[in-house]
Amino acid sequence: MTRTELLKIIIGRARTNGFEFRRWYTGRIGVPWINAEAAIVLLESQRRYYALLFSHEFANAFWKAGEEITFAVPSKSFQRVKPDGSIVSVQRKSFVRRSARRDAWRYHLREMALAEEPLRYIRKYLNVEDDLSEEEGDATSTPKPAARSKKKTADPTAPLTAPRSREKPVARSMPKGVPGFLKRPYP
Repeated sequence: MTRTELLKIIIGRARTNGFEFRRWYTGRIGVPWINAEAAIVLLESQRRYYALLFSHEFANAFWKAGEEITFAVPSKSFQRVKPDGSIVSVQRKSFVRRSARRDAWRYHLREMALAEEPLRYIRKYLNVEDDLSEEEGDATSTPKPAARSKKKTADPTAPLTAPRSREKPVARSMPKGVPGFLKRPYP
């Protein structure tokens, strides 16, 4: 996935939550508005997307207050000292986490500022399959396989109200074509 594609998805999500991209672009960047596609290309080509990512208006819309956010926590291994003094190596599997906070956008701005690459930080909250690549023709980025759910055969002796399973949700596929927010006419 290229930066331009990722920026389209990020801006689209913020727009669905009330972010006015055109107003922000003309006010903060100070370049005349041509269209959304040209604006995103300009943000990506001159690395002005940092101004977008760290904008309070954008962050407030992207991480909407009180909305549940789903993101993947990567697998991790570390060493820990037990109470008896022995050192144990701990391996944690990756898992999906959900959280909801009133001022989540402030927390995420702080964490994004500490992150090495802010686009990679914000990407993990999108639940997309591809990893961020540097150029459009970059063959090094391979899509991650989609999570498969384990299907069980129905047990005729099981009760009708089965307990909810704690399986991971299936990863969403990448959108194809031009995002809907780029198709809409701007006033």
